[in-house]
Amino acid sequence: MRSILRAMLLGLLGALVLYGCTNPQVIRRRHRAAVYNTELGIAYLQRGALALAKARLDQAERENPDSPNVQSARALLFERLREPARADRAFRRALDLAPHDPDYQNDYAVYLCSTGHYARGVKYFLEAARNPLYLTPADAFDNAGVCLRAEHHDAAATRMFKAALAINPGFSSAVWELADLDYKHGRLQQAHSELVRYLSTHHETADLLLLAVRVMLAQGDTLDAVLYGRRLQLDYPDSAQAHALSKLGLKSG
Repeated sequence: MRSILRAMLLGLLGALVLYGCTNPQVIRRRHRAAVYNTELGIAYLQRGALALAKARLDQAERENPDSPNVQSARALLFERLREPARADRAFRRALDLAPHDPDYQNDYAVYLCSTGHYARGVKYFLEAARNPLYLTPADAFDNAGVCLRAEHHDAAATRMFKAALAINPGFSSAVWELADLDYKHGRLQQAHSELVRYLSTHHETADLLLLAVRVMLAQGDTLDAVLYGRRLQLDYPDSAQAHALSKLGLKSG
């Protein structure tokens, strides 16, 4: 009798579990909970509360393991926890679930380049950049250039920065990278032209002004170097770039 009752209870429990797994209303409720826990987990991650982030993201995965957003968030968590194998696995799982999503392609590319897997990182950056659904392709080209520079592929990096600027001429990071490469390789006139063109029409940054000072000094144009140095002092008086002027023979205050 007991064995019959036990079998009946197990059968009822199995039916309830199956019902919970297939009932659309239950599934929607679990998926909404996964979204909430993912958002909360990311918020904890941003605050540096890794244990709380992990608890929420583990719960989110139980609620919806096939959500690419859940897997991407878990990848970021594992990256912070210095668990590269699990981070890579979660990034790839997110891409398996959403293979044509440029945001996941870009996120994985950032991770790959940060861990020294430059060729694979550039591949995913370019996939994101060429994806018509991606809202900021210039960012992906710029990131690809930075990744290539890290591996000393300067010619290829130059092409990436030019591609970024063809899409967004006001992209200060790409201007700095391109002009810095030209300065590094002795193409002073090119660097000069890129910097002057940008600084005459767009808002300057401390990095661009300091690079302009370096380029002008390399060209022997002390007057313009002093003028750009003065702009740097006035607009960014407490910056590391302003303090670096003294090493170039210019006063930083």
